[in-house]
Amino acid sequence: MKLKERWGIDSNFQMVIIFIVFAINGSLSAKIANYLMNLIGINEQNTHWFFYYFILIILVLPLYPFMLMLFGYIFGQSKFFFPFGKRMLKTIGLGFIFN
Repeated sequence: MKLKERWGIDSNFQMVIIFIVFAINGSLSAKIANYLMNLIGINEQNTHWFFYYFILIILVLPLYPFMLMLFGYIFGQSKFFFPFGKRMLKTIGLGFIFN
Protein backbone atom coordinates (compact mmCIF):
# COMPACT_ATOMS: atom_id res chain seq x y z
CA MET A 1 0.00 0.00 0.00
CA LYS A 2 1.15 3.51 -0.70
CA LEU A 3 0.25 4.74 2.77
CA LYS A 4 2.37 2.07 4.45
CA GLU A 5 5.34 3.02 2.28
CA ARG A 6 4.84 6.74 2.85
CA TRP A 7 4.59 6.34 6.61
CA GLY A 8 7.33 3.72 6.82
CA ILE A 9 5.04 1.12 8.39
CA ASP A 10 5.88 -2.58 8.26
CA SER A 11 2.63 -4.36 9.10
CA ASN A 12 -1.11 -4.02 8.70
CA PHE A 13 -1.46 -4.41 12.48
CA GLN A 14 0.67 -1.30 13.02
CA MET A 15 -1.51 0.58 10.52
CA VAL A 16 -4.67 -0.45 12.42
CA ILE A 17 -3.13 0.75 15.70
CA ILE A 18 -2.26 4.10 14.09
CA PHE A 19 -5.81 4.53 12.79
CA ILE A 20 -7.19 3.68 16.25
CA VAL A 21 -4.93 6.30 17.84
CA PHE A 22 -6.08 8.92 15.31
CA ALA A 23 -9.73 8.06 16.00
CA ILE A 24 -9.40 8.16 19.78
CA ASN A 25 -7.38 11.35 19.68
CA GLY A 26 -9.73 13.22 17.36
CA SER A 27 -12.82 12.37 19.36
CA LEU A 28 -11.27 12.95 22.76
CA SER A 29 -9.60 16.27 21.90
CA ALA A 30 -12.94 17.64 20.65
CA LYS A 31 -14.71 16.39 23.80
CA ILE A 32 -12.10 17.96 26.08
CA ALA A 33 -12.25 21.27 24.20
CA ASN A 34 -16.05 21.24 24.43
CA TYR A 35 -15.83 20.49 28.17
CA LEU A 36 -13.41 23.40 28.69
CA MET A 37 -15.72 25.72 26.77
CA ASN A 38 -18.70 24.70 28.89
CA LEU A 39 -16.56 25.20 31.98
CA ILE A 40 -15.98 28.86 31.06
CA GLY A 41 -19.60 29.33 29.98
CA ILE A 42 -19.32 29.19 26.20
CA ASN A 43 -21.84 26.94 24.48
CA GLU A 44 -23.80 26.86 21.24
CA GLN A 45 -27.00 28.14 22.85
CA ASN A 46 -25.65 31.38 24.35
CA THR A 47 -22.90 32.23 21.85
CA HIS A 48 -22.79 33.25 18.20
CA TRP A 49 -21.87 30.24 16.07
CA PHE A 50 -18.75 31.91 14.61
CA PHE A 51 -17.33 32.75 18.05
CA TYR A 52 -18.17 29.26 19.36
CA TYR A 53 -16.36 27.42 16.55
CA PHE A 54 -13.48 29.89 16.54
CA ILE A 55 -12.81 29.24 20.25
CA LEU A 56 -13.29 25.49 19.70
CA ILE A 57 -10.61 25.47 16.98
CA ILE A 58 -8.29 27.60 19.12
CA LEU A 59 -8.58 25.03 21.92
CA VAL A 60 -8.32 21.91 19.74
CA LEU A 61 -5.30 22.99 17.67
CA PRO A 62 -2.71 22.91 20.47
CA LEU A 63 -4.42 20.08 22.35
CA TYR A 64 -4.48 17.65 19.42
CA PRO A 65 -0.71 17.16 18.84
CA PHE A 66 0.05 16.73 22.55
CA MET A 67 -2.67 14.13 22.91
CA LEU A 68 -1.53 12.46 19.69
CA MET A 69 1.94 12.00 21.13
CA LEU A 70 0.51 10.78 24.45
CA PHE A 71 -1.78 8.17 22.88
CA GLY A 72 0.94 7.20 20.42
CA TYR A 73 3.18 6.48 23.39
CA ILE A 74 0.46 4.54 25.22
CA PHE A 75 -0.19 2.37 22.16
CA GLY A 76 3.52 1.80 21.53
CA GLN A 77 3.72 3.91 18.38
CA SER A 78 5.76 6.85 19.68
CA LYS A 79 8.32 6.36 16.89
CA PHE A 80 5.56 7.32 14.43
CA PHE A 81 3.60 9.89 16.44
CA PHE A 82 6.33 11.99 18.11
CA PRO A 83 7.74 13.37 14.83
CA PHE A 84 4.18 13.75 13.54
CA GLY A 85 3.11 15.73 16.63
CA LYS A 86 6.27 17.85 16.60
CA ARG A 87 5.64 18.80 12.95
CA MET A 88 2.08 19.79 13.82
CA LEU A 89 3.26 21.94 16.73
CA LYS A 90 5.87 23.60 14.54
CA THR A 91 3.21 24.33 11.92
CA ILE A 92 0.94 26.11 14.41
CA GLY A 93 3.84 28.07 15.91
CA LEU A 94 4.42 26.03 19.06
CA GLY A 95 7.52 24.20 17.86
CA PHE A 96 9.69 26.05 20.40
CA ILE A 97 8.33 23.72 23.11
CA PHE A 98 10.52 20.84 21.93
CA ASN A 99 13.68 22.84 21.12
